[in-house]
Amino acid sequence: MSTIDVLKTLFLASGASWVLWALFGLSAVGVALTVERLIFFHELAGDLHSLANALDARLSKGEFRDAIADLDQSPAVAARVASAGLKLADRGPAAAEKAMESAAALERTRMERGLIYLATLGNNAPFLGLFGTVVGVIAAFEALGTGAGGPATTASAAAGAVASQAVMSSIAEALVSTAVGILVALPAVAANNYLQRRSTAILAATDVLKNLVLAYLSDSKLPASEAA
Repeated sequence: MSTIDVLKTLFLASGASWVLWALFGLSAVGVALTVERLIFFHELAGDLHSLANALDARLSKGEFRDAIADLDQSPAVAARVASAGLKLADRGPAAAEKAMESAAALERTRMERGLIYLATLGNNAPFLGLFGTVVGVIAAFEALGTGAGGPATTASAAAGAVASQAVMSSIAEALVSTAVGILVALPAVAANNYLQRRSTAILAATDVLKNLVLAYLSDSKLPASEAA
């Protein structure tokens, strides 16, 4: 038995239905991940306007320790980044800026966790669906080839017509795998693109508090003991 015959037997035995179940399972994981990331990003965004006003009020009075305590109570990314800078305020604006850049990089890693799954699902789900379609087409043509033998009698011709209709129906069913693959890929791609843009927007918003912190740290009249 040749390699092609072995592979054909394997494909015919496995069928294409498992591809649909695999796509449904992968899609369910993608939906769950998208919902989790949406909730997570909503918490990380925070009320930037309120945070900026509260931080400005603290820093204008030189209350650096209280400002850090307030920021540490917020789950917002901007608050975490600003807090990292204030904790190194006694080392100067340059050190505080580096600390905030490091904190922003860590937050980016947290926000992008799991997004590679959505990107991979969006890129490969159509190929998985196409694979299921190919397996289904192999089975359809195998059935057509099996029913094509025998003498050309009226009865066999009628049976062949029925077999041909069955084959066409099988091919139509096989194409469902490709359709499902595309259907799974589209929302995965859309979700990944949206979450990537959301992540970028949240990180860009940290500049509001970051620049506010650096502005106060650049003021040489602030007492160093309060910045510690």
